[in-house]
Amino acid sequence: MAFTNEQMERYSRHIILQEVGVKGQKKLLNSKVLIIGAGGLGAPAAMYLAAAGVGTIGIADADEVDLSNLQRQIIHGTADVGKAKVKSAKETMNAMNPDVTVNTYRTFVTSENIMDLIKDYDFIIDGTDNFPAKFLINDACVMAKKPFSHAGIIRFKGQLMTYVPGEGPCYRCVFKNPPPKDAVPTCKQAGVIGAMGGVIGSLQAMEAIKYIIGVGDLLVGKLLTYDALTMQFRTVKLPKADGKCAVCGDHPTITELIDYEQAECDGK
Repeated sequence: MAFTNEQMERYSRHIILQEVGVKGQKKLLNSKVLIIGAGGLGAPAAMYLAAAGVGTIGIADADEVDLSNLQRQIIHGTADVGKAKVKSAKETMNAMNPDVTVNTYRTFVTSENIMDLIKDYDFIIDGTDNFPAKFLINDACVMAKKPFSHAGIIRFKGQLMTYVPGEGPCYRCVFKNPPPKDAVPTCKQAGVIGAMGGVIGSLQAMEAIKYIIGVGDLLVGKLLTYDALTMQFRTVKLPKADGKCAVCGDHPTITELIDYEQAECDGK
């Protein structure tokens, strides 16, 4: 595929990078990334992936834009209140970059539909705000052999890790099972500083981009944590993939997807 003059200008700062170049930009334009959740994490991730020229981006979210979202979910504006988040996200992304095809899925992601949602995508971004969804995404990606980026934010703290099939531990290797319902305060109860979504969501976009173009070190086997109050990033080396893991181990005991019950972190 040959770039148009407009594309050469649009992606010029990528193309001059030795690690990207024309070849890497073509990889981005031919890639497909699914973002589950168009909220605090998914919003900045979606914007940067669209700006980068990821050719096909899927957005899955069942909610509508609420006024309380706008403190952190920068893909939406005041005029979008009451609009489906996936519609608002698509409009913002295409206004930024018409090169990008945005597929919208206005639905809750469940054990019944997640395998169909992820099957055509090269990389999955977990932008959800609750433990049941995070374990569901992990288990589905392990079963479907799909790489994904996990992240979570609350108050002034955030974390993320990346899973690549056969290369490191999955989310369940590290965290085992969801906590009991109501054992952990939600973001709605505990609060979250708006810019935290921008920091961690942008890092998720970076992990997806690095995976697609095949450069750098991914957060495979590592957990990156960020404390905004002390301005400290910390990378923790995780144990190797657990051979006894219930989903990715040598003899998995979880062979069907599970819909756990848990309070949502962020509501809308």
